[in-house]
Amino acid sequence: TSLLLLAGIMVAVGLCRRLTRRRLRPHQRLRTFLLEMFSTFQICACTNELSLLGNVEPKPHTALTLTYGFTVLHGLTLPGSTCNPCGTLQPMWAGGISVKTGGLKVGAQFVAAVLARVFMHFIWSLEMAEPHFGALSQGCSNPMQTTETQAFCIELLFSVVFQLTILRVESINPKYRVHLIALLITMLVYAGGNLTGAIFNPALAFSLHANCFYDKFFSYSLIYWIAPSLGKFLMLYVF
Repeated sequence: TSLLLLAGIMVAVGLCRRLTRRRLRPHQRLRTFLLEMFSTFQICACTNELSLLGNVEPKPHTALTLTYGFTVLHGLTLPGSTCNPCGTLQPMWAGGISVKTGGLKVGAQFVAAVLARVFMHFIWSLEMAEPHFGALSQGCSNPMQTTETQAFCIELLFSVVFQLTILRVESINPKYRVHLIALLITMLVYAGGNLTGAIFNPALAFSLHANCFYDKFFSYSLIYWIAPSLGKFLMLYVF
């Protein structure tokens, strides 16, 4: 049931993206906003559902396999979208897009993060699958299983490694590039998922753990917003 739900989300987002491209060509800003919003919604909604499947046996093989598989699917179905505020900083820094366009994309990403969380909570309330039972009563499912200093360093390091890899593989054939990126993300999740969740995406972090941001806003904004953004700036400055 969960896999069918994930497939349905991806099909619906694909249709919405196609309609947006066809019908909104004259309205460039609205088109940019909606395309980024739909793409980020897909990633956030799917990751919310996958987070419930992380405890399915055998652990961690099932979770890592699903992470790799759906990362490949995201890469193949969402070409041209960043879905990560840190990734939007790069073209802004290089002058590839204006500050207004960059801000529009970041706004779309956080809007999508909220919409994905609301949508998934509604789906979970229907209790269509066994993993959904009790999902709404978890509150802040704290992903941090280490000190705040270590968590900050981990998210910063993972952001640098991920964004640097994105830059280095730009010249590779897209069919192979998505697999390399998916393999990297799976390796990072395996290495640090049990410590911080290995998210390195501010919008996704907010969608997954919004309750934690309410309870401990400073700590979580420092680790899941500032650390990945700082990692991106360090990578751009050094390399």
